[in-house]
Amino acid sequence: MKNSRLLIIMLIATTLLLIPLVAMQFTSEVNWTLSDFLVAAVLLFSTGLLCELALRKTRKIKYRLFICVAILVIFLLTWAELAVGIFGTPFSGS
Repeated sequence: MKNSRLLIIMLIATTLLLIPLVAMQFTSEVNWTLSDFLVAAVLLFSTGLLCELALRKTRKIKYRLFICVAILVIFLLTWAELAVGIFGTPFSGS
């Protein structure tokens, strides 16, 4: 079960990375560079691996849920900052 869950997480992350790659073939509105794909890959795979680590190392379901939600919130805030600069840090390019 543990290895299949890890495989599913990696397949989902890879599928999410394929969406902009395919979209770039059909429209000029999606214009990702190699660095965009690398940053997205690091964010997606590290989020998935951290959630997997939390699920493997934590026994209580409450703690598992809290840790995974915290990881996802950090991921979403980081993604939003990199995408549109909601906090105005230098990472947003503003």
